[in-house]
Amino acid sequence: MKRIALALAAAPLAVVAALPLTPAVAQQSDLAKVNAYIRAVTTMTADFSQTDRNGRVVTGELTLKQPGKIRFQYQKGVPLLIVGDGKALTMIDYEVRQVQRWPIGSSPLGALLDPNKDLSKFGKVVQTGDPTVLSVEARDPKRPEFGTITLVFKRKPTAPAGLELYGWVALDAQSNRTTIRLTNHRYGMPIADSAFRWTDPRPRGRSG
Repeated sequence: MKRIALALAAAPLAVVAALPLTPAVAQQSDLAKVNAYIRAVTTMTADFSQTDRNGRVVTGELTLKQPGKIRFQYQKGVPLLIVGDGKALTMIDYEVRQVQRWPIGSSPLGALLDPNKDLSKFGKVVQTGDPTVLSVEARDPKRPEFGTITLVFKRKPTAPAGLELYGWVALDAQSNRTTIRLTNHRYGMPIADSAFRWTDPRPRGRSG
């Protein structure tokens, strides 16, 4: 009798599972998976290639530590460094000794660097035509000056939350497009907070 009861209880679930998801339900399911990925990845390193709007490509290594810490260490010969320390993103140009700094939440990368954000409130799934690829466009309609980021994931059962971040396309308010592609992902290693510090190239007395 207990087995029959269990079988009957499972029957409705089996019927529901066999039904195709409606577009709205599928979108919410995919957004939930992306949220789960962002929360699951506590630390990550990966190699990156960056392509700007002029087609110029540079490479380097990305280091990420949640919440909010990220470092783009560019290849030798590229005098740039981008660091997020949990509160702000800083871009350092060592060639001209210039430092630019802005809140992480004011950057398209804020969608990736804040595990407490709910992508279902400001993100939408973009159809790719490839069932193995999940693409999500994130933007704040109330703050268009923050720009737009399109995160691209590959479905991978062995990766965190079943997804692996393939890269993203960031579009700022001036329509400057930057494409990042990631390879050689490594997860879960200890990363010291010192990895997100930087040397200020500006003359003393002019920092801040």
